[in-house]
Amino acid sequence: MFYSIDLTVAWALLLAFSVFVYVVLDGFDLGIGILYPFFREKSDRDIMMNSVAPVWDGNETWLVLGGGGLFAAFPLAYAVIMPAVYPAIIAMLLALIFRGVAFEYRWRASSRLSKRAWDAAFIGGSVTAALAQGIILGAFLQGIEVEGRAYAGGWWDWLTPFSILCGVSVVAGYAFLGACWLNMKLEGEIQHRVRVMARAFFVATIIGIVAVSLATPFLGAGYAARWFGWPQIALTAPVPILIGGIALLLLRSLFHPTRDRLPFILGLVLFALCFLGLGISIWPLAIPQEITIWEAAAPAKSQLFMFVGAIVLVPIILAYTGYAYWVFRGKLDPEKGYH
Repeated sequence: MFYSIDLTVAWALLLAFSVFVYVVLDGFDLGIGILYPFFREKSDRDIMMNSVAPVWDGNETWLVLGGGGLFAAFPLAYAVIMPAVYPAIIAMLLALIFRGVAFEYRWRASSRLSKRAWDAAFIGGSVTAALAQGIILGAFLQGIEVEGRAYAGGWWDWLTPFSILCGVSVVAGYAFLGACWLNMKLEGEIQHRVRVMARAFFVATIIGIVAVSLATPFLGAGYAARWFGWPQIALTAPVPILIGGIALLLLRSLFHPTRDRLPFILGLVLFALCFLGLGISIWPLAIPQEITIWEAAAPAKSQLFMFVGAIVLVPIILAYTGYAYWVFRGKLDPEKGYH
């Protein structure tokens, strides 16, 4: 039993890591698409897309790893979560396909009208994917109705004011990350513009974090107990304090014209702390208020077989991801690129 519990926890932490890496990496390139409507000039849009073109497709590897790992290691959770959020999942996947195709077809567009159409696909795909991911998070947090070992809710249970709040907050957060990325990669007048936009979306992101954080304890008694019960509060209280401190540092960095990398780095730290807060809220549940990770886990032998493969694969993915970012580090040359 101890052996299987260790594997279950290890898989839960691995999946959490995969989801977090996906959120911060694909988050900023989705954010660039969200920012696209604020930049009307073709030259501005070209350089924005070129800033992320070398790395965007590798970022989505982590989404595949997270989804596949959930199916393999926690099949019961997969079987319950997917029917509960099918419409949002389908919308997200279609949106990711549209924006992925737009990356290449926009470059080959032969007319101004077709290029605008692919720009619209890139914008719509980015906004829809971000909104859908936030709605899925909200639907997961608010709880999923389970009867026995199956989903027992309705077709529209995922669509609530809370899930929409989470969706809008994720859109704002991704736009903020995208602006911080562009601030780090670009120079000149466009860098000044994205820095101004980063400040605006930073405020929207903080409002979203506060609103979701205040609403979450009211979704179930378990959330309030994990955050405010004793002695848990001694461990949980530093998280919002750290978020507040990072937010202040972020705000200062956004007004410092020579610190191009710092806002992006602090933005990643802010997301990491929010992710830690999410973990505190739901641990050790695979389905909030219903099913624990141990109840949802695959047999120990299956987990062990897959985990051996995962601990080989994950370092390889990390290595090539890190190498890609290292090769394309630094400021972007406006005269180079192909998108």
